[in-house]
Amino acid sequence: MAGSDQALYIVDDDDAVRDSLEALFMASDYNIRTFGTATEFLESYEPNKIQCLLLDVRMPDANGIEVLEQLAEKGELPATIIITGHGDVTMAVHALKVGAFDFVEKPFVADGLIERVAAAVRWGQDQKVERLKASDAREHLDTLTPREQDVMRQLVIGNANKVIARELGLSPRTVEIHRARVMEKTGADSLSHLVRMALAAGYEPDA
Repeated sequence: MAGSDQALYIVDDDDAVRDSLEALFMASDYNIRTFGTATEFLESYEPNKIQCLLLDVRMPDANGIEVLEQLAEKGELPATIIITGHGDVTMAVHALKVGAFDFVEKPFVADGLIERVAAAVRWGQDQKVERLKASDAREHLDTLTPREQDVMRQLVIGNANKVIARELGLSPRTVEIHRARVMEKTGADSLSHLVRMALAAGYEPDA
């Protein structure tokens, strides 16, 4: 919003719709950037400067699905609300599968749209936090040796030291040493903390 370098991006080839949305969200104290074509948007897109994307599903140079797919392939998909017209619901559902947060149908209900954008912004912020947690967790787990990773996996499954020793063919004392190193290297202050880190890094205990 105002005072931030982040903005609400509006991409729609209909001048009237674009102007209406810009006025609506400026009144709600959002910074706004508008684009009349998908190409113009993609050429100017800065992932770190977007709060939310309002994206028309049908444009002359590319449809909204194609834009989403391009961003998803780059790992740069923002919190996106697809704008649809009559008969575009099937495309909107596909957009959700690609990674869009929500879709709205024309004509808009102003208050409802403002609420959806606010929800999308919150969701985008939460996703960013989760990505940072995942990255941090992977960095910590990557410091473990292969044997320490074996022990970590056993710990996350919930196995006790004696069980881990039997499963890995180690002595209980050796397991204790590896366990201490796992906790030290990852910075985990408890087993539950270690489990949360493993889950954030993408490890599935039941896999």
